[in-house]
Amino acid sequence: MPTDVAAQIDRLDAIQAVDPEIAELIRAEERRQADSIRLIPSENYASRAVMQATGSVLTNKYSEGYPRKRYYEGQENIDLIEQIAIDRAKALFGMDHANVQPYSGSPANAAIYLAFLEPGDTMMGMNLACGGHLTHGAKVSFSGKVYNAVQYGVHEETHLLDFDAIRKQALEARPKLIFVGISAYPRILDFAKFAEIAKEAGAILAADIAHISGLVVAGAHPSPAGIVDIVSTTTHKTLRGPRGGLLLCKEEFAQPLDKAVFPGLQGGPHNHTTAAMAVAFKEASTPEFKEYGHQVVRNAKALAEALLKEDFTLITGGTDNHLILIDITKKGLSGRQAAKTLSPAGIVCNCNGIPFDARKPWDPSGIRIGTPAVTSRGMKEAEMKMVAKWMSQAISHPDSDEIKRRVAGEVKELCDQFPAPAISV
Repeated sequence: MPTDVAAQIDRLDAIQAVDPEIAELIRAEERRQADSIRLIPSENYASRAVMQATGSVLTNKYSEGYPRKRYYEGQENIDLIEQIAIDRAKALFGMDHANVQPYSGSPANAAIYLAFLEPGDTMMGMNLACGGHLTHGAKVSFSGKVYNAVQYGVHEETHLLDFDAIRKQALEARPKLIFVGISAYPRILDFAKFAEIAKEAGAILAADIAHISGLVVAGAHPSPAGIVDIVSTTTHKTLRGPRGGLLLCKEEFAQPLDKAVFPGLQGGPHNHTTAAMAVAFKEASTPEFKEYGHQVVRNAKALAEALLKEDFTLITGGTDNHLILIDITKKGLSGRQAAKTLSPAGIVCNCNGIPFDARKPWDPSGIRIGTPAVTSRGMKEAEMKMVAKWMSQAISHPDSDEIKRRVAGEVKELCDQFPAPAISV
């Protein structure tokens, strides 16, 4: 038996010996990720190299502080790893300063607030119901509870960002901080227009590019570098790294931002995640990654076009990035019903609110889909047409277990032709 195959078969041997229940659940999740079409736009497949770093001995080491300024000894290897990750992040995104220690995207955004705002200060961010993020001032989030959050949205008819309305809000509210970023907005973000508004209002401008960071470094979406003051992002999603967070900024914002991360919000960084970030940043600097990023967008556009032909209603009429937001009302289902109909058919998405949604957030009118994971498997435009047809067949017959089983079988046949990266089942 080849060594690499044997290693894959034995990859869970220690867990199997200690906790067979968890080992079996991990295997079940491997099978699910291998056999289904994963369309949740915030999910992807990390490489084997990234996953090996996250499972390394680096998880054993505690490292409060920053490179060459730690509180614990034994940091000679950790300092080098973190500095490599910092240097690669700065080069990849074209920013003056990088902090690779945030545990994820929400803590990264929390650090921005802590660094530059006091409780009760006014900030401005995109309304969650219009495609923003919880940490951009949603009332259920710390960002909306601790700070005076002014929420901007989209035009009621086009569902596109209304910059005239945003400018008016900003000049009236005079926020200290403006967030630009999305979790369910399928169009290009015009960072320059936001920068003009922020400058006129006297606000710091932060771009949360968690969803689009992989597209940005691939050149498939405009970059905020040199335009905004601060950038936050997760390192998974389109970037295809570990579950971590990253902050980048102009040099003048570096010191307060670093202090907000540590000691302001966190203790020791997760060194195994830092190493995995460094690996992911190196992968993202390759020509192959750039082609992947552009293919993500090509696939999303192809899928959107095919869905329109299947009589789906798309918010804004299509997409310019990696995600598509669908108003499922015309199909006679709620968003949650649609997502739960697609799942046993082997197509995994999430229910999602749409702008000006008449339904409750737990059971909204929309579903959100995206193409990062299927693109990482090597699927292209032709496969997106098949996905659209399968979605239409399942949603048109939500009570038919027979159709769901047939579609799931066809989905698995396609998935077998495009093996999931770094997963062997």
